[in-house]
Amino acid sequence: MSAFHTSGVTDSGASRSRVVSLDPLRMRARRHHAHALHRGERIWREAVAPVDLWIEILHGNGLEPRAALAFTVAQDFEADQFTLGKLPLDDIEKLYGLQVQELSVFDSLEERALVQTRRANIVLVEVDAFFLPDMRSVSYHREHAKTTIGIDVIDPDARRLGYFHHTGYHLLDGDDYDGVLCAHVTPQPALFPHVEFVKRVRDAVSGTPLAEVSADALCAHLLRRPMHNPITRWRAAFPEHVDTMIARGESYARLYAFNVMRQLGANFELLAHYLQWMREQGFDIPVQTHAGARKIASETMVMQCRLARALSRGRHDSCDASFDAIEDAYERVIPPLANIVC
Repeated sequence: MSAFHTSGVTDSGASRSRVVSLDPLRMRARRHHAHALHRGERIWREAVAPVDLWIEILHGNGLEPRAALAFTVAQDFEADQFTLGKLPLDDIEKLYGLQVQELSVFDSLEERALVQTRRANIVLVEVDAFFLPDMRSVSYHREHAKTTIGIDVIDPDARRLGYFHHTGYHLLDGDDYDGVLCAHVTPQPALFPHVEFVKRVRDAVSGTPLAEVSADALCAHLLRRPMHNPITRWRAAFPEHVDTMIARGESYARLYAFNVMRQLGANFELLAHYLQWMREQGFDIPVQTHAGARKIASETMVMQCRLARALSRGRHDSCDASFDAIEDAYERVIPPLANIVC
């Protein structure tokens, strides 16, 4: 059953706490299976954190997240990085009837989040990954890192909550609950994190109407695509980037790969999934555009590994073969799509 109400909440309904206990929370976590985009064979294990989060929020509420991936065609290169993929809020509202509003936290983050989850709204909050058990292999109780989660159930008496994060649905409790919600912290923080909430304002569309709304979004995003091939502009800047990586060492090179190769490759892997979904909905999407998007996704992974080997030996590698492949693939994906769709 969806976490979002399909109609308004009465005052009495808003004031009643949802009955929550550990067993229902555990059952919900066990029932939630990651969307197909996050299962099986993948080129990039995780895509882009904000997109991964929305994929699971939508999937967890019985909605089709692939319809929202049209934005991937507009990715651009900004001199030192590729633009970070984010689901546009207008697309979310048009496709799923969900509206994202900023949540004002004027006294207690726990109290404000509790009010919204009792109304069956999901609360999006920027938290410290230090307190997230699903980050056990990376940062849990080891290091501090900023990330966003989607909270849908809070049990303040038991100090437990359920939340969407990255590629799944998870639970936390105890000291982690206090850490995430700043609960039992006196005085409360002077600066609260950025918080939003997601509420249903109209029914979601589905089936053919969903695909048609998505096609309209695709056309709109293609109209704002880069004027020139962003791979070509990256290629021109790349020799200087390699010099910087050699000078600054392995730790910087890893950050560069995350913000450049991974952003590009993961974005186009999502685009490939989107184009395949549109084909399944009956749209005449050429096979070569899907293949081209996957080529960019796979070749950027090859490029990342090749560059890492070269840097480990202190060598400068211009990665010309990889650039040839992804430049050509981009021209076989985005311009043809624009000619067909718009």
